[in-house]
Amino acid sequence: MKKTGINLLFLIILTIFGFQCTLFERTETEVTFWENPVQLDLDDIKKRGYIRAVVDNSSTSYYIYKGRRMGYEFEMLKTLASSLGVRLHLIVKSDIEEAFYLLNKGKADIIAMNLAVSEDRKKFASFTSPIGSMGTVLVQKNGPSKVSDPIDLNDKVIHIQKDAIFKSQLCSLQSDLGINLSVLEEKGNSDFFVSKVNSGEIEYTVVDKVAALVNATYYDDLDVSLEISPKGDVAWAVRKNAPMLESEINQWIKKKSKSGYMRTLYAKYYQNSRNNHYRSNSSFSSLGGNKISQYDDLIKKGAENLGWDWRMLASLVYKESGFDTTAISYAGATGLLQLMPVTLERFGVTNPNDPVQSLMGGVNYLKYLDKFWKGRVPESNERIKFILSSYNIGHGHVLDAWNLALKYGGNTKSWENVSHYLALKSDPKYFKDPVVKSGYAKGHLAVAYVEDVLTMYDSYRVLIQP
Repeated sequence: MKKTGINLLFLIILTIFGFQCTLFERTETEVTFWENPVQLDLDDIKKRGYIRAVVDNSSTSYYIYKGRRMGYEFEMLKTLASSLGVRLHLIVKSDIEEAFYLLNKGKADIIAMNLAVSEDRKKFASFTSPIGSMGTVLVQKNGPSKVSDPIDLNDKVIHIQKDAIFKSQLCSLQSDLGINLSVLEEKGNSDFFVSKVNSGEIEYTVVDKVAALVNATYYDDLDVSLEISPKGDVAWAVRKNAPMLESEINQWIKKKSKSGYMRTLYAKYYQNSRNNHYRSNSSFSSLGGNKISQYDDLIKKGAENLGWDWRMLASLVYKESGFDTTAISYAGATGLLQLMPVTLERFGVTNPNDPVQSLMGGVNYLKYLDKFWKGRVPESNERIKFILSSYNIGHGHVLDAWNLALKYGGNTKSWENVSHYLALKSDPKYFKDPVVKSGYAKGHLAVAYVEDVLTMYDSYRVLIQP
């Protein structure tokens, strides 16, 4: 009863003092970060070797499930990056204004957040060809007080995502119907606001219809039938001064739409509600829990032994075996950390399919590599990159690259410098150099391996609690 009274008092205060639609609009002089965007187009991105995209951690955009990265926007971006010949770096944000800020400051190259295209937003960025369409609906609980007509929203309090298109839609609705709305903007994504309605923390929110329908499969007691705004185009945003990138993305969208790729991906995440519900509510999902795999406790123990963040070790395990204790590589490596027979014997692993033996055997090998590189690369975060590459290709080949960097005046304590020479170890000019002892190697694959593990770690670090 006391809680109900507090909530009622809060709503009264919000109604009196909270934001009204007519007071919402931001003055033109408040934010000007978009006026001089960083000069960075497709050529620069390709030269850099990776493209950065802002995504949302939600059941349809981007999330971790059983250690694997998933999501509608993620899969599209991954395919786009591959077609551009670059790697994909993700930035997870739910704050739309911050996403536009990062874009214009050159810290991101694409905003892939299912943005509704509006004249207001065209001040901040250019928009690609539509990747779909979106209508918006009211989310509320079923029951006797359910709103069935927009006019009945008079004097209601509606919570929405900060800087979303929903604000202007509600203001238009208020103006058209002559009603009074109190609207509270907060940081958070659609899943966040829908869950608050379901828990009874708030009465109403407005989200895009597809996200509402997906969420309605998780919660039996929600009504998402009241339309607030009809369908409009949604697209990705790029900097206004990046026409080459915009053109390339548009060509890619046209090609993928024609091939049926977009429809297939849409069905996977938006129409297969049973699978989506299972993934989103699993304890092994970054949306429903905080587990990466069934071996998390074991990995944490191994990481503590190493002095690593456990999510870094989990990233390596995922890269090696996908958390499959029975995995066997084409070269005969086995177990969670894919140890070769000679390494298994050296570190006392008698049963590579036993997760404890396999994991701890790999940890002991990593400790050996850490000791090998410690004197040469004192900084621990930098040294991890040398350890990972050595784990993949052998420390002899990485030492060769280290010696080449030393010979040519590079910084031997920097992975960026040493990896440059490791990638050159397939070139006779370098693998026949007198300082090279281990000969030819496809060093570029080891460099990519390190990048893969670090990229996965970055995702785990952002989406999974320590």
